[in-house]
Amino acid sequence: MGREKKKAILALEDGTVFEGIGFGAATTQSGEICFNTSMTGYQEILTDPSYRGQIVTMTCPLIGNYGTSEVDAESAAIHVRGFVIEELCEVPSNWRSEQSLHDYLAASDVPGIEGIDTRALTKKLRVAGAMRATLCTDGSLDADGAVKAAQDAAPMAGSDFVKEVTTPNGYQWDPDSKLSREWTIVNPSRESAVEEDGGEVYLPLPDLKYRIVAYDFGIKRNILRQLRQHGFEVEVVNSRTPASEVLARNPDGIFLSNGPGDPAALDYVHEEVRQIVDKTPVFGICLGHQVLAHAFGGKTFKLKFGHRGGNHPVKDLRSGKIAITSQNHGFAADGDAMPSHIEVTHINLNDDTVEGMRHRDYPVFSVQYHPEAAPGPSDASYFFEEFANLIDQSR
Repeated sequence: MGREKKKAILALEDGTVFEGIGFGAATTQSGEICFNTSMTGYQEILTDPSYRGQIVTMTCPLIGNYGTSEVDAESAAIHVRGFVIEELCEVPSNWRSEQSLHDYLAASDVPGIEGIDTRALTKKLRVAGAMRATLCTDGSLDADGAVKAAQDAAPMAGSDFVKEVTTPNGYQWDPDSKLSREWTIVNPSRESAVEEDGGEVYLPLPDLKYRIVAYDFGIKRNILRQLRQHGFEVEVVNSRTPASEVLARNPDGIFLSNGPGDPAALDYVHEEVRQIVDKTPVFGICLGHQVLAHAFGGKTFKLKFGHRGGNHPVKDLRSGKIAITSQNHGFAADGDAMPSHIEVTHINLNDDTVEGMRHRDYPVFSVQYHPEAAPGPSDASYFFEEFANLIDQSR
């Protein structure tokens, strides 16, 4: 017997209302609504802590066709406040699937809505810009009430969601070297350089060469996996960990992770990062990149509708090469406010915003996009090797 299909409402703060069918949890949630253009990877998107406080719309029309699997989660929880799609596939076809998308959302008390025109919604957000929204799947609000709830929701600008997603306690990532192994479909009978575990086949990990500390602003598991796959031993610390404590560990380098919310609201992080940039190699991704911009004395600004998807072209200004990248951010570093000691190394070819930078005097660099992808292309995965090379050069 299939799920009971009930009417659901998605209301925007400008008064626009979409009616559809609810799935996932029967509840009401508000947050900033955004869209993602990725064709796959919906589970990674749902569990990416960078989406904290947001309702996510998928532009790909059919979602849920391969179900969900715990090993594909980018964190221990779903972080989106709501999920908006055009058509839900209720019968996933995938030998790795453990739960349908409907059941996955319901188990985490997250609402979803299907059956709306996601093309019209996406166009509205592109033209009018990001706005607040309310998703009601439990019948507790009518259209007018949902619009009012959207208008009363807290804006993304000025919000600190990092405090909600950072690890409460520090930990050593993958001390047994099991969680970071790269899954493969290579036949073990024809390939000697693989490890079999529980019927799954993995590529072995390299030896540990570098010991780093990673600030967790909402870190994705695939970042941690990629770091370990490039020979990094990673200790993860809370976002409020003082720089003095991190430097006392005498790490080979420091990593600044991705995360949610407004980077300008993280004064306490900016102050700690200022104390480390001249003392050890530093690599920042996404929110970590924006935090570095503030620590350097620059500024960030809110994008009209953000960059979210796996098809964003980025140009490396040093080499002239172009990469197709995975992105998820609603704020950007202000290139016009960048101090002279900072070199802009990468730009977005869609809108010329800053996508990468480096310090001219210290071994510090960052990128706005996601070299670990998950989901998305792996064009930019070389940055992890670049971090390793930077540490080698600084020793």
